[in-house]
Amino acid sequence: MSREPYYVQSLERGLAVIRAFDATHRELTLSDVARSCGLTRAAARRFLLTLTDLGYVRTDGRLFSLTPRVLELGYAFLSGLTLPEVAEPHLEHLVAEVHESSSVSVLDGDDIVYVARVPTSRIMTVTINVGTRFPAYATSMGRVLLAALPETGLTAYLRRAHLRQLTDRTLCSPAALRAEIARIRIQGYAVVDQELEEGLRAVAVPIRDRTGATVGAVNISVHAARTTLDDVRDRLLPPLRAAAAAIEADLMIGV
Repeated sequence: MSREPYYVQSLERGLAVIRAFDATHRELTLSDVARSCGLTRAAARRFLLTLTDLGYVRTDGRLFSLTPRVLELGYAFLSGLTLPEVAEPHLEHLVAEVHESSSVSVLDGDDIVYVARVPTSRIMTVTINVGTRFPAYATSMGRVLLAALPETGLTAYLRRAHLRQLTDRTLCSPAALRAEIARIRIQGYAVVDQELEEGLRAVAVPIRDRTGATVGAVNISVHAARTTLDDVRDRLLPPLRAAAAAIEADLMIGV
């Protein structure tokens, strides 16, 4: 793949080393990092030791792990983004009303990234926190955000995205996904039924700014065993829409 003359490959590789660590890989060996990032051991060692000197990584001599200082890398973005601060009290009110977990996310590349969350009980096998990423195509918030893309943007996404079968129900045909997103554009909300993980249902609606542009999505997620699809639409969708409207109203007055 050709790169522009300004492209700094060492920066790309350094960021790849940081991203090699996640919730299931909190500690990695030098070989683990080299394999995950497609680097030689010597290159991986140079990046890890540089990050250690800068305070972003710690090591006991064999295992490497991230330090809390990596949060600085995202803080400048989050601190300048009013959406999480505006959304938080509305999520708390919504969760108190419906007794289900609620989150706000934004689209980052081909993934959604959680920027605010108020949980009730853990209903997924992975822990969801601010900063958690999931593939957009398999999530209710992701589909709402994809529905906000122009047609050219959606076409580009469907061409490059790796649509994996995450569960038996995952919609991973580009044609079927395009049809579902067209339906979401008309109805104004997305429901995903056990496509990201078995037993998880979610409904999401967009959050728009004062210009009408979609800047995020808000959802409610539930256990499939105790909440039917009709219940999701009839009981949960109205308060979810009300919460989105309240967030939008605060965004418009710059709160």
